[in-house]
Amino acid sequence: MNIQNNIVATLPIFKVGDSLKKVIKFFNESNYSHVAVIEENVFIGVLDENDLDNYDKDKKIEDYRYTLETFFVRKETSWLDVLEIFSKNNANLLPVLDNDGLVLGYYDLIDIVDEFIDTPFFTEPGGILVLAKGLKDYSFSEIAQIVESNNVKLIGGFITDIRNDIIQITIKIGTTHLNEIIQSFRRYNYTILYGNNDDQFIEDLKQRSDYLDKYLNV
Repeated sequence: MNIQNNIVATLPIFKVGDSLKKVIKFFNESNYSHVAVIEENVFIGVLDENDLDNYDKDKKIEDYRYTLETFFVRKETSWLDVLEIFSKNNANLLPVLDNDGLVLGYYDLIDIVDEFIDTPFFTEPGGILVLAKGLKDYSFSEIAQIVESNNVKLIGGFITDIRNDIIQITIKIGTTHLNEIIQSFRRYNYTILYGNNDDQFIEDLKQRSDYLDKYLNV
């Protein structure tokens, strides 16, 4: 997936010598979580909107250098890694840097998730299964074999959780008739956490995901 076309170059990048009045104004007029700060044109970190109440508008960013966080992505960073960095830092705006540390612009979380939702995993007709099994006992090749042994196409899959040595895997298959496939997975000792059609799965995502509700309003 090519996400580089989603780099936003119209949002401000602040200099370390700028007044915090500008930063406060930016956060008050937007719903963004972070903003990039540079020194001599090179990225040095981001300011967090959550610290807004601690900012003294009569001071400069330099006075709060110690609060700067240093997460960012490169232009060549994969979209999955970009989503991970968004999630780990509870952010909805990520600076995108070149190899010299110059800020090319930002990734907006809404744009990246929209790209993800436009992938065949979501757009191809079919059904969703969420599986669970012991971390040492599962394999994607086995999952593909189980699906294809039912004469069904495996559209895609990814790991959605690992906890207490149990792995959770979400897969998309090319049918909404899931009963036979569910029984096949159970014979291979997979636990079925979710088995329903695509529309209901996406609706469930919208209702259950506090992170997306907070930042995407989908």
